[in-house]
Amino acid sequence: MSEANIQHFYDEPTGTLSYVVSDPASGQAAIVDPVLGYAMASGRTDTAPADRLVDYTRAQGLELQWILETHAHADHLSGAQHVKSELGGTIAIGEGIRKVQAHFGPIFNPDGNYSTDGSAFDHLFNDGEVFGIGELQCEVIATPGHTNDSVSYKIGSAVFVGDSMFMPDFGSARCDFPGGDAELLYDSVRKLLSLPGDTRLFMCHDYKPGGRELRWMCSVEEQRRDNIHVANGVSKEAFVKMRTERDATLGLPALIVPSIQVNIRAGVLPEPVENGIAYIRVPIDTL
Repeated sequence: MSEANIQHFYDEPTGTLSYVVSDPASGQAAIVDPVLGYAMASGRTDTAPADRLVDYTRAQGLELQWILETHAHADHLSGAQHVKSELGGTIAIGEGIRKVQAHFGPIFNPDGNYSTDGSAFDHLFNDGEVFGIGELQCEVIATPGHTNDSVSYKIGSAVFVGDSMFMPDFGSARCDFPGGDAELLYDSVRKLLSLPGDTRLFMCHDYKPGGRELRWMCSVEEQRRDNIHVANGVSKEAFVKMRTERDATLGLPALIVPSIQVNIRAGVLPEPVENGIAYIRVPIDTL
């Protein structure tokens, strides 16, 4: 069976990596973690980050099967709805999204106009579920800890890890969001690092520490050897202590307010009200 073709795309304002993953045999494809640009100061959206994926998919003559979210992101808006409107495809996420919706739904929709059953998405994946992109066999790996809906997607020898880990010189993701759990994240990372050493891990973010060049992929072996937070030899106790102390110093992501209320709805923007304008709600003294 052939390996997937993988093309990365980088959104500089949010440090987010998105991917077009395609089966060379059938021309079927998936898009992983698409971004919708959003300017907090003006409230204006920008489809340019998602359009780059759409344009590439069309230029390559690919047929989009899946739009895969690794979790409900708190640092950028999902471009899933824009991608679907242009190319079709099934929007999917891990079944843990129900817990995220149950927590944040009442905060952002006090009128009760929200769903906690995951039905905003076209498909909810269970841990270990197998699906296909053309002839490519894909497996869902539940990797909770950063959030309780986090999943990774194993496609051949490639794994798209979401925010479960970062490049070795940046370490691991925070665990202080509702549903986050440092012990669970440690277990999820160890699960990923138990894969064969030459397995390729594709990141959802890269922040280019020290001004280095962008990186989006590394091997399991490199992570085992070099990850500053979770390399081989780091105990769960030490990781949890480090993560808890570090998380206590972090501010909230700049786009958490618009991101969460849009992303738990599969990227659907709020409906306009009587005056024809749509609004992002900002809860006061709550988050």
